[in-house]
Amino acid sequence: MLKEAEFGPNLLRHWIDRAAARDPDKAYIVSVDDRRTISFGQLRRLIRKIATHLAARGIRSNDRIALLAGNSIEHLACYLGVMAYGATICTIHVEMNRGHLAQILPTLNPRLAVFDAGLDLGDVLAKTSAPCLPLGLFNDAAAAGFYQSVAACEPTDITLSSTRPQDDACILFTSGTSARPKGVMLTFRELLANVEPTADGLGLTVDDRIYDFRSFNWCSAQVLSALAPLSRGATLILGRKFTRSRFFQHVAEHGATIAAGNPTTINMLLNSDDPLNVDALASLRFVISSSAPLLSEDWRRFEQHFGIPVAQSYGCSEIGWIATNPGADRHIGSVGKPAPYLKLAIVDDRGQKLPMGDIGHVEVGGFADNDYRYLADDGTIKVHCRGRLRTGDIGFLDADGYLYITGREKDLIIRGGINISPLEIDSILLQRPEIIEVATIGVPDHTYGEEVVSYVVARPGAIIDVDDLLRYCGAVLPAFKAPKQIVLSNHLPKTARGKLDRRALAKQWTSDHRTPA
Repeated sequence: MLKEAEFGPNLLRHWIDRAAARDPDKAYIVSVDDRRTISFGQLRRLIRKIATHLAARGIRSNDRIALLAGNSIEHLACYLGVMAYGATICTIHVEMNRGHLAQILPTLNPRLAVFDAGLDLGDVLAKTSAPCLPLGLFNDAAAAGFYQSVAACEPTDITLSSTRPQDDACILFTSGTSARPKGVMLTFRELLANVEPTADGLGLTVDDRIYDFRSFNWCSAQVLSALAPLSRGATLILGRKFTRSRFFQHVAEHGATIAAGNPTTINMLLNSDDPLNVDALASLRFVISSSAPLLSEDWRRFEQHFGIPVAQSYGCSEIGWIATNPGADRHIGSVGKPAPYLKLAIVDDRGQKLPMGDIGHVEVGGFADNDYRYLADDGTIKVHCRGRLRTGDIGFLDADGYLYITGREKDLIIRGGINISPLEIDSILLQRPEIIEVATIGVPDHTYGEEVVSYVVARPGAIIDVDDLLRYCGAVLPAFKAPKQIVLSNHLPKTARGKLDRRALAKQWTSDHRTPA
């Protein structure tokens, strides 16, 4: 295990240099959309050119570079190059945060903004006084923009000697679909300390090829599929976006050994009628599901249908990856074993550690002196907590040390003073063959405070008998947990990241049951 003092920009350079020395011509990134690649040798030379360019601009430690772009080789090379130099990269998902960009950029106050020219950001970029450069292409010196300027530079070993592990490596923004997105600030120590434990937890080796289409503006993809492969000398198979019809085609064509995903993509693949040659997927060791809990019934259905293990794992923006569940040793229903350095515990409302099997708050803390910070709307830095962080999830640890997430604190239904996890009711209803999606929520009740209501979506061609479902729930669930009403729906609301949006469903319930004036 590395010492805390070693979690700085030089560690990132070490990973790149080691991979390039081992096999300079090996592909670090293969883009499935345009079939371009960048090798480890090319990456080593490019990040040194980026360092020369940033030094010429007078960029210093904790100076911020705003990056407004989608998935591409150029996006990831810029992300790595800024951090390897020792400055702060600020990744912004333009599509999901477009309505907030006019506030985000002045709040960031970057020294430089680099953007994808195809995103039509002229009005937004006018809100910052920083120089703004289109991204360009890393291997085309004639393409105007950031990489044109970088191409003219000599590769050097410039790094900011003043950068410490406690300095800012990355600022990233949550999706912000209904509220102002939150700017999560990660130091070099926080970000880089998470990389090798994640690689270890998944059994990642130099021979692995990870296919990931998720946004690399978020911590999950950055650690799992950009930094972890770099630390092992493995390869990233990069997609711009998820495409159900080409998911397995990309896996087969590029010999992917691990594929990333989430419960939404798992279900979309399950409900696809596209023909599949299972033999073509022989390279695939497992599919990772993260970002939201994957119901055990969907997990089993996927494995039975495709013959591919699912490795459900777990993390959050403030930490990175918390627990990993490699396909070979998975426990269905679990998100895997927590990374040892995070010292994960299940605690009660007072912060007292709970015994094995008891449900409580998920709490982690990799470094005793760590401040978990956010960028406030006025540009100031706010410390959310120190030393230990509650993730906002509830769950328990089993006898083998595997973590199970039973819900979100904010989603708990409190009926008559008793906590009810909506995931438990969802899982029971999904055992019915006529149901394809479920979302259970708590609705206001004069007697119990909240009452249990489930929304269900029928499988195509199936007929749902609501009274029969209510009787079924009453037979398999305790009376206080059984839904008092089941509502048929054509679809369930999702967030921009594909997660089930129970808040939107609760608002819909309130609107549908508002008493006329």
